[in-house]
Amino acid sequence: MTIKRILESKGSNVITLHPDVTLADVAKVLSEKRIGAIVLVEENGTVAGIVSERDIVRVVGANGPESLRRVVRDVMTLKVTTCTERTTVDEALQTMTSGRFRHLPVLSDGRLAGLVSIGDVVKRKIEDAEAEAEEMRGYIAAG
Repeated sequence: MTIKRILESKGSNVITLHPDVTLADVAKVLSEKRIGAIVLVEENGTVAGIVSERDIVRVVGANGPESLRRVVRDVMTLKVTTCTERTTVDEALQTMTSGRFRHLPVLSDGRLAGLVSIGDVVKRKIEDAEAEAEEMRGYIAAG
């Protein structure tokens, strides 16, 4: 099972912002869209970074509410771990678990093609396990 299958079912729409917006702008979009992370892209469409709810909480916790006026470029994760549509669900799960992050941008030909969350990956793993169990029950019942 690949990440492409997840994107086919959930869609490939990704909420993005430019890295020069403020943390307050990011927090507002996260809240309005009920999402946990935003991919930040440059004018040419390349991924510049990623920022999550946790990142904002850390900055505000360390520097106070005035830090919401800061430009997200100053606090975003610059070294973004990504995957491709050909990445397996197991590989994505391992990447997110070992990196201790919950969102993984998906690139196709160097461009943003989607975003998967740990929830998307775990949901697919559960669906696959349930389908396999049902197949086994059918096989046993037919035998």
